[in-house]
Parts: sequence; C-alpha cells; structure tokens
Amino acid sequence: MKSSALDRSNEKSAAPVSPWAFLPAISMLMVAAALCLGPVLADGGLLDDEDVKKPAPKKEEPKKGGLLDDEDLDAPAPKQPAPKKGGGLLDDEDLDAPAPKQPAPKKGGGLLDDEDLPAEPVKPPTTPKKPGLLDDEDDAKDVKPPVTPVKPDDKTETPAEDPHLALYNADAYPSASKCATCHQQIYDEWRVSNHAYASISPMFHKFEQRINDLSQGTVGFFCMRCHASVGTTLGEPREMPLWERSQVSREGVTCITCHRVNQQYNKVNGSRRIEPGDIHAPVYGSGDGTTLSKVIESTPTLDPKGDKTGPAMKIHSQAIQFEQISKSEFCVSCHQVAVHPGIKLEVVWDQFRASPAFKAGVTCHDCHTGKVPGVAAGYEQAPAAIVNGKPTPMRKHTNHSFYGPGYPIAHPGIFPHNPKAEKWKMQAWLKFDHRAGWGTPEFEEKVDKGEVKVEFPPEWADVFDREDARTVVDENIKLLNVKKGHRLQVMENGSRLDGPFFVNKPQAGRGLKFNYVITNTDPGHNLPSGSLGAQPEIWLNVALIDPDGKNIWETGYVDKNGDMADLHSLEV
Repeated sequence: MKSSALDRSNEKSAAPVSPWAFLPAISMLMVAAALCLGPVLADGGLLDDEDVKKPAPKKEEPKKGGLLDDEDLDAPAPKQPAPKKGGGLLDDEDLDAPAPKQPAPKKGGGLLDDEDLPAEPVKPPTTPKKPGLLDDEDDAKDVKPPVTPVKPDDKTETPAEDPHLALYNADAYPSASKCATCHQQIYDEWRVSNHAYASISPMFHKFEQRINDLSQGTVGFFCMRCHASVGTTLGEPREMPLWERSQVSREGVTCITCHRVNQQYNKVNGSRRIEPGDIHAPVYGSGDGTTLSKVIESTPTLDPKGDKTGPAMKIHSQAIQFEQISKSEFCVSCHQVAVHPGIKLEVVWDQFRASPAFKAGVTCHDCHTGKVPGVAAGYEQAPAAIVNGKPTPMRKHTNHSFYGPGYPIAHPGIFPHNPKAEKWKMQAWLKFDHRAGWGTPEFEEKVDKGEVKVEFPPEWADVFDREDARTVVDENIKLLNVKKGHRLQVMENGSRLDGPFFVNKPQAGRGLKFNYVITNTDPGHNLPSGSLGAQPEIWLNVALIDPDGKNIWETGYVDKNGDMADLHSLEV
C-alpha cells in the first residue's frame, strides 16, 4: 500500500442521551398537577359545586385602619419611595442618575488615583519557533490524560484536561528511548523491529480502517489493543491521527508493553494490563533481579528511587522474575485473536501448537530472538545493560529484533524510531523528500548554484535542517538494511526453492514454459503465515536474462515504493 498514516478524526459516534435530560419534563408535570387542584377558600376549605352556583357576596369598602379583604389583596401595592442619603426619599431624578464612582483606599489610608494603579505587566517578547519543530510545550501536550466518564450523580468537579495528570501519564508509561540509556543494544534491535512498527505501519492503518468500515464500526479499537497498547491505556481514540498520538503510543509494542506485565494471559484478544509507574518502578523479565541489586549497591551515582538530587542516573529500582515472559504462551494474547466468533485474524498460535517444533519443545523465542533468524540454533551472549560505561556480566541475549518476514514501507524519517528524529513533527517528516536527495552534499550544492529549483516547505527551508534530517534518514536506512538481511534469512531458512523446471526444451522462436517448486521447511509455521484477515502473500521475483546479460523479461519485482509492481503500480 502507498497510503500514509490515516487521519480519521472525522469519525464520531452519536453521543448518549443522559437520563437527567428528562428533569425539565418531570418538573412541568409537577406544575401541571398542582394547577389541577381546586382554589382554596379563605377558611381553608375547597370550593364545591354549591359554592360555585352561589353569587359572590358584595364586598364592603374597607375602612382606614381596618383589615384587608380579597379586593384589597388584588389591588396593586402603592409604590414605596426609596430613602435618600440624607434621610429623605429618592425621586425619579435620583433613580435615573448614575451611581457615583467609589474611590479605592490607598495603603496609607488615602484614596487611590490613576497613578497609584499598577501598570499592566509587559510580556517578554517571544521568539517564533520554526514550523515543524517540537519544543517543550509540544512535549507537555504529547501525552493526553485518559478520559474518565463521570456519573450524573457525581458531585466531584474534575477538569477535562488536567496538566498534572498529563505529566503523570508521561512518567507512568516511559518511552523506549528512556530505556536506551542503559540498554542501547536492545533498543537498537527493537527500534527497527516489527513490534516497533506495529503502530506506524500504513498498511495496518489501511486494513484496520477497512474492517471497521465493513463491520460498521463494531470492531472499534480492537486492533489498537495490540498495535498501540499504551495509547489504548491512555484513552487515545482509535481514530486519532498518528501524528497526534503520544510518542510512547507511536512506539507500538514498546518496552513496557511486555516488561510491565505481571499477570499470565492466554487467548484474551490483546487485553493485557500494563502496570503504570515511572522509570523507577519495577520491571518484569526472565532474570531474578540479582544482577540489578548488585549494580545498585556498587554504584552510588544511581538513583533507583528518584529521591537523589544532583547528577544521578535514573534507573528502575527492582527487576522481578516473571516466568511466562520466557514461554511461548506469553505471545498468545496478540498472536491468536478473533474479532467475532468464528472470524480469526491471527492464527499463528494455532499453527505453532500443531507444528513439529511445538512437539519438540521449541519456543517462539528460540527462532525469533535467537542467534540465527528463523532457526532454533541457540542464543548469543551479551550484557543485559551498560551502566555508567560498565557492562553487566555476560548472559543469554534474546535479540529484540524479533525476526520475521515483514518489511516497513513508512518514511525513513519516521521509522525506525530515532530520538534524533523527534526534533521534527511527523507532518514535517512526511514533507521531506529523501528520495530527491534533500540534505546530501551533492543536492545542496546544486541548489546553491541554482542548478536545481525547489520550492521547499517552510519546515525545510533551512539548509541546516535539511542536512540534519538527512543524517537521521541515512542512519535509519542502514538499520533498515540490517532488517532486510534478517528478513531474507527468515525466508531462506524456512523455505526451499527448486527450479526452474522447463516444460518444453528452450528453442529460439518458440514459447518458453517453466516453473518452480517451493517447499516449506519451517517446522513451526505455515508458508505463508501470519494474519488470515490481512491475507498474507508470497510471490517469486523471476527475471529472464539473455546471453548478453540484458534483462528482457521480469515479474514479481518491487517498484520504487517497495510494493510489488502489479496492475496497481504506476510503474507497470
């Protein structure tokens, strides 16, 4: 797909009708009921039919000093004059006159005049920021507090946007970039993985929108529970554009998605609780926490509790062993899902559970995080962390690249994740033409000489910004090439290609017919595997080369966007 992340902000559901909306109607009924009662007599009784037939008694003129009767009650009360300041009565002229201005008292007991009133404070001049750049104000708005519904009888008044709550959420669900301080190797592996791509993938957003359209919205945020689990926890709507989501939400299956889970789940369709907590809160993993305890005891410059002042490295206070995270069952909650009864989207677990690999005791981790992509060939050895330049003892290293056959098609300024790229907003990156060579010395030299005429967007009008952005893009493209190598190994280690087998003998001037045979050698999955709903595909790239080395025919190649060149491609 060539679509970018979708903006679905126009999709809204009908607002529910509050039961309290009927209070005015109930009040009107009570008034109507009161009007149905008969008029009350002076003696407290009610009028009956006999009273109605009798003529009304003639009323006598009240004497001065006497009692008022009904007629007197009906008469309008005489207008009472208001007293004047001097003890007299106010007349019409007094009522029409404007009230005199009351002077304010001075500190010394006198009255304030215009000179005493403080002048309006002068606001310091603000420096306009460059379009497309993020500042601290943007970061503060990055994480939105979850929307908590308030019951009608709840007397507590809670502001819709509490800045303190936003700051709490930013700390309660730390970004993966914070973990990179000590776990740089793991972060570099993860940031180009399919897990890190889960929330960014344009293909995913296109598919997710499609199934919501087909189901008339009944699927809801179902897919986002796995693809943007932290965003779902924060209460971000499913239709929220990607560039408006918090940074940790855009990280998809991020560090805390797995390492802040402390309960065992199975087929729960992505419904897992992520334990909230800042960077000092405990994490859950395969180790027993002994190494972390020794590091904290031997390094006084660490701040495991967040109570130190000065230059101290923030670190989580505890590592708790969670056995399921090392088992295949830990992956089930997101890799075996069904939208409606009988409609399965992910069937990876079903395939794996019926496979020879499962019967042999091979786990998901053995092939997807081991030494060789797609093969249970053991694990590398590496330190779990490097703290203050000192590596922790060597141990079994689970590669967080999470090898798989998928490949990204997003802008290389947006993916892989790169802390340097966060300097610019996502909309700005979508305007950066990396294919045209923006920011490269060759391109910028041509622009400087006037050989290339480009009307740059405001975000990229500065040559230094383009050069800095090019550095990020080049770094990310190197990581994408590493991922491409892993993907090829997964495919080659899980399948075998034999051929070509010619149906007829190749002869000049005659048609050429040939075929290939593909065999699935993967003991753990079908070929292709993955999501049934997304309809995984597999195809061959076959080229016919003549004796002079010229490509005279080809099929199954990809276009410049990385998509298979089929009837939907403009390059065919």
